[in-house]
Amino acid sequence: MKKLKRLSGYLTICLSSLALIACNSDSQSSNINNLKQAKLLYWQAPTILNPHLSTGFKDSEASRLTLEPLASFDKEGKLIPILAQEIPTLENGGIGKDGKSVVWKLRKDVKWSDGQPFTAKDVVFTYEFITNPQVGSVNAGDYAIVDKVETLDDYTVKVSFKEVTPAWYSVFVGNAGLILPQHLYAQYNGANVREAPYNLMPVGTGAYKVVQFKPGDSVIYQPNSYYRQPEKLNFEQIEIKGGGDATSAARAVLQTGEADFAHNLQVEANILESLQKSGKGQLVANFGSLSERIIFNFTDPNRSTDEGEKSSLQYPHPFFSDVKVRQALAMAVDKETIANQLYGVTGKATNNYIVAPEEYVSSENSMTYNPEKASQLLDEAGWKDTNGDGIRDKNGVEMKIVFQTSVNPLRQKTQAIVKQNWQSLGVGVELKSVDASVLFSSDPSNNDTVEKFSADVQMFTTGNLSPDPIAYLKNHTCDNIPQKSNNWSGDNYSRYCNPEYDQLWQKATKELNPQTRAEIFKQMNDLLVEEAAVIPLIHRADVVGVSNNLFGVNLTPWDFKTWNIADWEKKAEGK
Repeated sequence: MKKLKRLSGYLTICLSSLALIACNSDSQSSNINNLKQAKLLYWQAPTILNPHLSTGFKDSEASRLTLEPLASFDKEGKLIPILAQEIPTLENGGIGKDGKSVVWKLRKDVKWSDGQPFTAKDVVFTYEFITNPQVGSVNAGDYAIVDKVETLDDYTVKVSFKEVTPAWYSVFVGNAGLILPQHLYAQYNGANVREAPYNLMPVGTGAYKVVQFKPGDSVIYQPNSYYRQPEKLNFEQIEIKGGGDATSAARAVLQTGEADFAHNLQVEANILESLQKSGKGQLVANFGSLSERIIFNFTDPNRSTDEGEKSSLQYPHPFFSDVKVRQALAMAVDKETIANQLYGVTGKATNNYIVAPEEYVSSENSMTYNPEKASQLLDEAGWKDTNGDGIRDKNGVEMKIVFQTSVNPLRQKTQAIVKQNWQSLGVGVELKSVDASVLFSSDPSNNDTVEKFSADVQMFTTGNLSPDPIAYLKNHTCDNIPQKSNNWSGDNYSRYCNPEYDQLWQKATKELNPQTRAEIFKQMNDLLVEEAAVIPLIHRADVVGVSNNLFGVNLTPWDFKTWNIADWEKKAEGK
């Protein structure tokens, strides 16, 4: 397999250390006990612990301490076996010579946390679970390239693809590859999936098991007594605590030392710079594949079908169906101001949908900041202020939009800048903030999820979760649109549908020449940007806070922060 070049560097911002204070024997004992406990702050609190049923990183992060994939990519882009015994290659016979199959050999020393053996049947079941339409898994699109998955024996699995597939490692690997136990989930492989108790109390093969879960609040973990390498586990208890906000989470690690780790510190740069001076911890910032973006709703969120479905394909959006309108709003956004005023060293303006790896990043910059051109485009599209109320209109329809994102001070300040940009064009903008536990819950019963898209535009962060962006690019294919008929599964939240884009995606899935494939990825990126299906805003550094006595945190852009939790440990300061 072609060696992947290093994708991104890590910026570690070291903080000044505090003077040590002498401790008596009682406090030393307390300190020793504290070294066996870890407190992780996820201000976007997890609400479910089945990563195949939620779009929220918060839920997958919390699941990752317990559930594992067959393999994952490290920060160098190298595949590391986890539940697999080895990485398939042409040399060891794992990769089919026709490019249409891969055989995984599994570890034989793995047990679920309830003591049952892990076997190839669990891998096959996980595929059947993810691809069952009644389940409505958010990862179903990633597995659309698969024809079948079968057991060759108890510890060997064969994955057959529909076509020649250079990205054979896009399934059962990393974020979307976490394996579920067949013996527990088999009776919930259908429309009753949300009733499974294991969505809240998962049984996994990972280093730690869940002993208590309060959705929207906290998760308590203890060592998995059946873990294959028990000598590696350094904690008697781990707590993931949710709630609060990103700033208070940063303060708890960097300033007060109340916590050991803080996830997703999407906080203004000047605040982080102030907190880091306290010397209790350090910021680790990784420029991987994540980017903040705005997407348009190509359907009308204000009209309902006879069945009560809003944002339905039956009703196109009254003005975002016009490419000139979308392009105008994209050109009106001042990304550099957002980057400089709000993100500082933790983010940089981008015009690309794919921001990593470097070999797939396009050099085209067609949608640059140009408010004059934006105004001209709206004029050309026939949207003008005919009644003098300051808002453009056409055929009696006012250009008013609802702009939603999750509750976060930095995001609300981003909304304010974008609102000002768009209002200067004559667009009426109403801002809406939704709690992250709701917006990213993927709960079919909730109307305020990213899938149901009950607004005109929405803003969030995501990116390719593998060095190969093929699964990420599928997010905008026509068959990946969440609708009532598919139980709101699918990642094409904008409802964008372009046959040209779909054809490029199909071509990329079969192209074996790396250079040709890279060019196809760039074409797809440019098509999304030029048609303003998405407005890329900020290439975000994935920023976390790590206390000075927490060691072993080894971030990779291609898996969740807790992917190597078995290697984490705490040491007394100065050790």
